Amino acid sequence: MKKTGAWLATYALEQVGVKFTFGIPGVHNTELYDELNNSKVIEPILVTHEGGGSFMADSISRTTDSIGCMVVVPAAGLTHAASGIGEASLDGIAMLVMTGGIHTDGHAYQLHDMDQHTLMKPITKATFQITRHEEIIPTIYKAYDIATQGEPGPVFIDLPVNLQMLKQEVGEITPYVSKKESLPVDSEKIKRAAQLLCDAQVPGIFAGWGSAKVTKELIELAEYLAAPVATTLQGLSVFPASHPLHVGMGIGISAVPAAENAFKKVDALLAIGTRFSEIPTGSFGINVPEKLVHLDINPDVFNANYPAQICLEGDSANIIPQLLKEVKAILARKKDASTLVGKIVEDKLAYKNEWAKHDSKDKVNPGLFFKNLRKQLNDDDYVVCDDGNHTFLTAELMPIHSSSHFICPTDYNAMGYGVPATIGTKLSHPDKNVVGIVGDGAFLMTCMELLTAAKYNLGPIVCVFSDGELSQIAQAQEAPYNRKTCTVLGAMDISGVAIAVGAEYVNMENNDQIESALKTALTASQKGKPVIVNVNIDYSKTTRFTKGAMKTNMKRFDMKSKVRFIGRALVRKVTG
Repeated sequence: MKKTGAWLATYALEQVGVKFTFGIPGVHNTELYDELNNSKVIEPILVTHEGGGSFMADSISRTTDSIGCMVVVPAAGLTHAASGIGEASLDGIAMLVMTGGIHTDGHAYQLHDMDQHTLMKPITKATFQITRHEEIIPTIYKAYDIATQGEPGPVFIDLPVNLQMLKQEVGEITPYVSKKESLPVDSEKIKRAAQLLCDAQVPGIFAGWGSAKVTKELIELAEYLAAPVATTLQGLSVFPASHPLHVGMGIGISAVPAAENAFKKVDALLAIGTRFSEIPTGSFGINVPEKLVHLDINPDVFNANYPAQICLEGDSANIIPQLLKEVKAILARKKDASTLVGKIVEDKLAYKNEWAKHDSKDKVNPGLFFKNLRKQLNDDDYVVCDDGNHTFLTAELMPIHSSSHFICPTDYNAMGYGVPATIGTKLSHPDKNVVGIVGDGAFLMTCMELLTAAKYNLGPIVCVFSDGELSQIAQAQEAPYNRKTCTVLGAMDISGVAIAVGAEYVNMENNDQIESALKTALTASQKGKPVIVNVNIDYSKTTRFTKGAMKTNMKRFDMKSKVRFIGRALVRKVTG
C-alpha cells in the first residue's frame, strides 16, 4: 500500500500512546500537522514558544502514563525547545522530539539547514535520521522504547519534509508491541540488603523520583523497619507527607528539622532512585552511613558521590516488592516507631510555628500561604514549581500527599519551567486543580504561554511570588557581596499580562487576603480560564535549604579565602 510519511508517523505516534503534541507548524512539518489534525487520538497543541512546549511535554510524562511529544521545525524550533529537552534529559523524563527535517534532494544551504544530531547528542538518549518511508514506523517504535526503558529520557527523530509529503509503497503496517525487558534481579543481593536494613539500629530511607511507582510498598517497608523517610526534591511526592514516618526533603543540614534530626542517628540507609546529586544533598553536605544500600536503574550512579555496600541495579517496581518480602520474612512484626514518630511530629509542629510567628509585616507569610493552600486543595490535586527560592519554600512548607502530584525542574534547573508545566498538567488532568508556584523572574520567561491555556479553555492557577528580584541568587549575593548585581528586576504590572492573555487576575497583598484570594482563584479556574494570583511574598526568612547549602559551600574554601570573603563583605557593609 502507498502512504505518506506524515500518515505513517501519525500512526506510529498513536500506537505508542501519544495523546498530545506540542510545537509550532512551519514549512518543514505542515504535512505532519495536517495528519495530526486528522487523528482521533492525538491533539496537536499550538504553543507560543517551543521552549514552553518542551516543558509542557515534560509535564505530560511526569504526571501521566503517556509520553510527552514535541513536533517542531528544524533548527530554530529545536534550539528553542532545547531547554526543556535538557531538563528531561538530566531529570530522567521520557520525551519524543520530532522535527520535520530539510529536503533530502541534495541541495546545499537549505532553510534551517544545520547538524541537528550533533546539537541533540549531549541531551538525548539517541537521535535518528529517517531516510526512507519504511523506516518511519519502526524508528518511532524504537525511539519510544529507548525513551521509556532503563533510565527514561528524550529521543530525537528527524523526519525529512519530502518524506512527509510524498506517498511511497510500504510493506505491512504493524501495531506497536512493547519490547520492554526487565533487568534480571539479583535475589541474593536483595536478601543481603534486607538483612542489613533489619539489623540496623536506626535504618532510614531516602527516596527519589525513581520510587514514584512503588509508594504503597514503600510505606509498608518503612513501617516494618520503623524507618524515617526523606525524599529528594524531584521525589517530593513519592511518599505521602501525611504519613507519620515522613520527615521532608533532604537529610542533612539543608533539610527541615524533622529530617535533619531523624537522620542524625541513622546507621543504615536505603537510597532509591536518586543520584545523590547537588540539590538533594544540599551541595553534597550530607553524611551518608557506611551501610548504604543504593537502588537505581542506572548503574552509572553507583559510588559516584557516596560509596555503597550493596548496589541494586534495576527498576524499583521490581526490586522494592521483593525487598519488602525479604524484610517481612526476617521480621516477625513491624518495629516500634512510636518514639521516632513522636519526635517527627514535635519537630514538624515547631517548624510550622516558627514560620507562623515570623513577622512578614505588610507582606504574605509563606508559611501561612502554604498552610491555607494545603487546606483548600484535595490530596489528588497537582502542584507545579519553577526554579527559584519559591521551590524550596514549597518543598519545606507544602505537604504533598499523592505520588507524582508535585513536579519541578531539578538537575537541569531551568527557569521558565513552571507556567508551561502547569498548563501541560492541567491539559492532561482537566478535572483536577493544578496550581503553579512561580517566582516573578521565572514568570517573565514563559508567562505568555498562558495564552495557550486560554486558547484551549484551560484553568490552571499560577501563583506568582512577586518580590522584584531573582531572590534565590539575590540572597546568595547579599551575604558575601553586600550587593545585588543583575538580580533586581524591572518594574512590571502583572495585571497587564492577565489582560493580554485573557486570564483572570487576583491580587494577594497580605496575610489577611490569603484565604479569600485562593478561594477566588479556585472558583475562577473552574470557568476554564487561566488565573494569575499576584502574591506579595515575604522572602525575608531564609529557607533551611539555602542556609545549609551556603554553610556547606563555605566549608569548601581554605581559611585565607574565607577571611577574604568575610572581610570584603564587612567592608562593603560599612562603606555601602
